[in-house]
Amino acid sequence: MFIWAVTAWLIFPLLLMRTVTIQEASKYFYRSGLGIILLIILFGKTVTDLFFPLDTSRKNSLLHVLFLTVYALVMAGGIILILFRILALYLKSGSAGEIF
Repeated sequence: MFIWAVTAWLIFPLLLMRTVTIQEASKYFYRSGLGIILLIILFGKTVTDLFFPLDTSRKNSLLHVLFLTVYALVMAGGIILILFRILALYLKSGSAGEIF
């Protein structure tokens, strides 16, 4: 639970920016980058738990599999949303050769 709180704190500014400008994003660049990396790692762990469960001797309940599937889809949607916001920032900046 603690890792989710840290991840949410890291990507919070990126998700709730009203205007996507390079000046706003550059303040939270490293913080958001670390949050995105943690989110992708947690997504990979969830997908691994879904497709390759640790305890194969007993069958997982349908409800457990359903919740993990919905959870993975919500995480994938969040990652896609964040990546589209980053892409919008890049396209809006108009500086293909410059980082900042």
